[in-house]
Amino acid sequence: MQLTGKQKRYLRSQANTLSPIFSVGKNGLTQNWVDEIVLALAKRELVKISLQQSADETAKEVADFIEAHSDITVSQTIGRTVVLYLPAKEDKYKKISLDLAKI
Repeated sequence: MQLTGKQKRYLRSQANTLSPIFSVGKNGLTQNWVDEIVLALAKRELVKISLQQSADETAKEVADFIEAHSDITVSQTIGRTVVLYLPAKEDKYKKISLDLAKI
């Protein structure tokens, strides 16, 4: 999904107060891990993940892996943190995607 600059800016502002709920460590990246993120995004639409000190991957490598193995959009990578967005499919969880549609 392609986002405009204004949409990305809005997502970054919404993610500013979020705490990371996933992390990447020495076990690396797997498809099962990405599937868990997709499940979390189905109810939240926006999540942060962090890279632990023991992670062999960079934030850019993690973002590329996630985008290659799912429909998730990476809205920001900053330092050892990655912000991910995926519109919810169920109407009761659509909040951020409705706001994005107005932008």
